[in-house]
Amino acid sequence: MKMKYVVVSGGVVSGLGKGVTASSIGAVLKGCGLRVTTIKIDPYLNTDAGTMSPFEHGEVFVLDDGGEADLDLGNYERFLDIKLTRDHNITTGKVYQAVIDKERRGDYLGKTVQVVPHITDEIQDWIERVSIKPVDGKEGPPDVCVIELGGTVGDIESMPFIEALGQFSYRVGPGNFCLVHVSLVPVLNVVGEQKTKPTQHSVRGLRGLGLAPDILACRSTVPLEEHVTAKLSQFCHVPISNIVNLHDVSNIWHIPLLLRDQKAHEAILKVLDLQRIGKVPREPKLAEWTERANKFDKLKTPVKIAMVGKYTSLSDSYLSVQKALLHASVAMETKLVVEWVCSCDLEDSAAKETPEAHQKAWKLLKGAGGVLVPGGFGDRGVQGKILAAKYARENNVPYLGICLGMQVAVIEFARSVMKLSGANSTEFDPATPSPCVIFMPEGSKTQMGATMRLGSRRTYFLANNCKSSKLYGNASSVDERHRHRYEVNPEMVPELEKAGLSFVGKDESGRRMEIIEIPNHEFFIGAQFHPEFKSRPGKPSPLFLGLIAAASGQLDLLLQRSCGIASLNSTPRCTTNGTVAPPVKKPYTAVKKKPLKSLVNGYYANSNGIQI
Repeated sequence: MKMKYVVVSGGVVSGLGKGVTASSIGAVLKGCGLRVTTIKIDPYLNTDAGTMSPFEHGEVFVLDDGGEADLDLGNYERFLDIKLTRDHNITTGKVYQAVIDKERRGDYLGKTVQVVPHITDEIQDWIERVSIKPVDGKEGPPDVCVIELGGTVGDIESMPFIEALGQFSYRVGPGNFCLVHVSLVPVLNVVGEQKTKPTQHSVRGLRGLGLAPDILACRSTVPLEEHVTAKLSQFCHVPISNIVNLHDVSNIWHIPLLLRDQKAHEAILKVLDLQRIGKVPREPKLAEWTERANKFDKLKTPVKIAMVGKYTSLSDSYLSVQKALLHASVAMETKLVVEWVCSCDLEDSAAKETPEAHQKAWKLLKGAGGVLVPGGFGDRGVQGKILAAKYARENNVPYLGICLGMQVAVIEFARSVMKLSGANSTEFDPATPSPCVIFMPEGSKTQMGATMRLGSRRTYFLANNCKSSKLYGNASSVDERHRHRYEVNPEMVPELEKAGLSFVGKDESGRRMEIIEIPNHEFFIGAQFHPEFKSRPGKPSPLFLGLIAAASGQLDLLLQRSCGIASLNSTPRCTTNGTVAPPVKKPYTAVKKKPLKSLVNGYYANSNGIQI
């Protein structure tokens, strides 16, 4: 079968939820029995997202091959349970670099290199080359490639991509290309009616650039009225049957169900000429999505997790961490409440400069059932993270430290337990007398992009009776994704272990520390890797599952289950995310609800926190 392409573009404003829409379209098509892959196009000039601030673009999502990508690739992987590569994220920087490299080699045979045709051809060739890569663990190319075009129609930087996609629709031919345009239908409070003019202008602009939408996906706070849909059909030249309304829902797992209920799959499959398997119509099988969405809506028992970081003013900075917490909380049948705690507000200096914020931060921290310190870079707010780790350790509060969160736990332990008051990371104090955390020998201090320890690496468990190993199903090793420049100083490990800190997971050399635990603590685990990147809705990350279980008083029951995943009223199921590696000899001795006022990603304000 010839490859089919579904392109998802956006209009009017950014942040409409194109990524969730593209992921949901993929989920519905997968439910129809098709093998689906995805590509994200980001029109910025950066080669990748690796050097971008979370405040600029949200989190950096790390792939198995070490690619640092846009957070939407995380949505694709979670919704479709696939593994993408760095090439599935196309940026202007990558395309221009590829064209310039070809020009330097003389590949263009003396031609004048121009945006059209050379840049546009490179974009099309890239899409065709990457779309045939299998991403679901099976052999052979996928059936459908869903392509999300980042940004908004009319942006200057996206013009070459729109031109390329226009040409691409002719290259692949009729029946192989479907354009879904996501737009906004706002309600002005003054008038109180749904306005179609922004979408009309957006579609007109898209047509002027050579692309005509096959399907309109209209975002709104409440369901569209019939006359509004009819008006959109008339003025945008799109059949009513091809207009889909994505109104606000209680959680994003309802979005594939919304698409199915409005027969979006029929419209897409008709455009792609994929309506039937033989003589049988394709119908999406989404029983798991229905069960998951309804189960979420019925959760009542709250579990509070304090998220202590410095990017807390933008929740997308920790998107994968939030999703991993959500997956774990649903598995443990608890309703997740994330309390955002700015680490700077916990510091002693904040008591004088911003006393109210300081008091509120500590109140939130002490009111939480568990503490999570995610990854980060730079020294701002680090002292607050150290204080959070100290509070959790001294008060037997469940703690999970990820990357920097593990490093600050080691620093705090050295300072408080070993009485090394000057203990620190050389990232924050190059002259520290007790360097608990040091710069990795193979790292680069001059080049920032793609020079960290990135991608999937194997961690070997040293003790079978540790909590981490039990959570991973008593595995001897596990593969997880990394993103760091600094690591625990191996020269200080013997002293730290002698003082009571256990290093239960290491890399293949035995010198790189991967997992720490405090044995006599309820739940105190730090991981150098990022387990959140492999968490899936039906297969939560074991470490996040442990945190939620400990915070909700279910850890003992969970650890008794041999598979590592269980709910109180169901049969335990094994997890395969955070890929458990085969045994290897160790290389060293040692229901539709009333629409809510929310965003499509399903986060709702709860005090200063987020209820997911």
